[in-house]
Amino acid sequence: MIKKFKKVQGRYIEKIYGQDRLAYAMSDSKDLYDLVEWAERGGYPGSIIEFYDFSDGEVYAPFEKREDVMYAAPAFLNGVYYILQADYKAKMVTLFGYKPGEKPEVVEEFNLEDVDLYNLTIIGEKINVISQNGKVFKSYYPEKFEITLDAHETVCFMTDDKIYIEAWVEEGWDELNKCAGKDYKYYTKIIVKDYEGNKISEGIGSIHQASDGTYWLS
Repeated sequence: MIKKFKKVQGRYIEKIYGQDRLAYAMSDSKDLYDLVEWAERGGYPGSIIEFYDFSDGEVYAPFEKREDVMYAAPAFLNGVYYILQADYKAKMVTLFGYKPGEKPEVVEEFNLEDVDLYNLTIIGEKINVISQNGKVFKSYYPEKFEITLDAHETVCFMTDDKIYIEAWVEEGWDELNKCAGKDYKYYTKIIVKDYEGNKISEGIGSIHQASDGTYWLS
């Protein structure tokens, strides 16, 4: 048996980690940096974000489509869904808190000139708004700071004033034959740093979030 949502549009829905009730879909891109490229071509037609409820099949669209407005992937914490909205025309980025069927509430606002839209997203055990562009990691909310990353490093988690960084490691690559050697290994390690970029610890592992909101090291 295949169940149907109350609104079927052929859109790909994606999981929101930390819960099982809702999935989400975008009518278009969720890479906010695309707004910059669209502006160079005269403007963006706008997109919407929708939430699909597995409990009753309802589909929620908390915002109407507007020109030059785009959304990033949502995050979930303590019964609230958090959404980043970038408005290129108004030169604003807004963090909203949303509960299904209710009006979204503004949590924080940022001037567009003060944030980097490249990989702008929400991560962490609490709601942290961050961006990563090359070796530059920036945190905008709730704390504001910036650190430099090394090659192959990506910030994946933040908690207790610590930054957890995943770095992929490749060992035993045969450079001569351009292939994996006999003792080839590929794995991820976790590097923990403070908000000033000082290393606290380092070890093999990769961080994943379960549907109950807990985080696991694999």
